Amino acid sequence: MNATKSPRKKLPRIPAKDIPAVLIYEIMDGKPIYYKGYREVLNNEKTLEEIMGASTLQGFIVAYILKTLYRNLDDKLYNILTNEQGLHLNRKNNLSADIAIYEKTKLSAAQADKHYATLPPKIQIEVDINADMDEELSETSYIQQKTDKLLAFGVEKVIWVLSDSKKVIVATPHDNWQMIDWHKDIEVVDGVGFCIGGYLKEEGSVFA
Repeated sequence: MNATKSPRKKLPRIPAKDIPAVLIYEIMDGKPIYYKGYREVLNNEKTLEEIMGASTLQGFIVAYILKTLYRNLDDKLYNILTNEQGLHLNRKNNLSADIAIYEKTKLSAAQADKHYATLPPKIQIEVDINADMDEELSETSYIQQKTDKLLAFGVEKVIWVLSDSKKVIVATPHDNWQMIDWHKDIEVVDGVGFCIGGYLKEEGSVFA
């Protein structure tokens, strides 16, 4: 699997004790992964709200995928959760999901509480990377590790939409990984899917 590799420069390590917990995006293998841009917040160059918010491109892509799913998936069978849905895999791993699709028989609104989900979604969709990659973790390694953990957790399909490379990664258990041009149709579940490149082209986006 080859994801987009962004050039990274070595930056001085900031002790974890000096980084507020609110800047933690995920916990992986017991280690905090911070929001992209957390250094700028610590340097008072950006606010917390600025780094936690999505770009307009990311926002339109997520909105398009959600609109497609809401229109076409049977809402008697599936619940669609978004807004960085938290997933508690185990005591050392708390991950997030841009879009998580649950079977209603596995997770219903009646079971909702104020904690992270402890059950795996059937399908998880990620749009770009909101985690900071400036130290030990490359984008490729992050995608590989997070995807492997989600699949081991019980997620049946993990989909990554990567705007820099205009690619979509589709991963399923047993090392079945595909990297697909985002102008191709991507099936999510039950014959329902999306085409990011086609949508952006129709909307006149320069990113199509």
